[in-house]
Amino acid sequence: QVQLVESGGGLVQAGGSLRLSCAPSGRTFSNYNMGWFRQAPGKEREFVAASTWSGGRKTYADSVKDRFTISRDNAMNTAYLQMNSLKPEDTAVYYCAAGGSISMIVEGKANYWGQGTQVTVSS
Repeated sequence: QVQLVESGGGLVQAGGSLRLSCAPSGRTFSNYNMGWFRQAPGKEREFVAASTWSGGRKTYADSVKDRFTISRDNAMNTAYLQMNSLKPEDTAVYYCAAGGSISMIVEGKANYWGQGTQVTVSS
């Protein structure tokens, strides 16, 4: 069983940046495809970004394209979501997910999920 732990959330003003991190406990996930999702209050969880295990293929939701960047450092066993030009509508709990095909991850059917980290963007 892989447990994912997110960190890096917080409060930031609109236009600012944050970098989220995701690391598994107890296992390396260098060969896992992985992704990021978010859920705002009163809304359904939505896909944000995904990356193959090698980082060779990445995909983004239209709402974050050109502002967010997904990356991973397999040597450090950590994945990241760099978020720039943040907007109030980016406010949500952000979740890391891993395992399964890249399509499964995009569809929200990843094998493993973290507990989430809160990101709040003030206007």
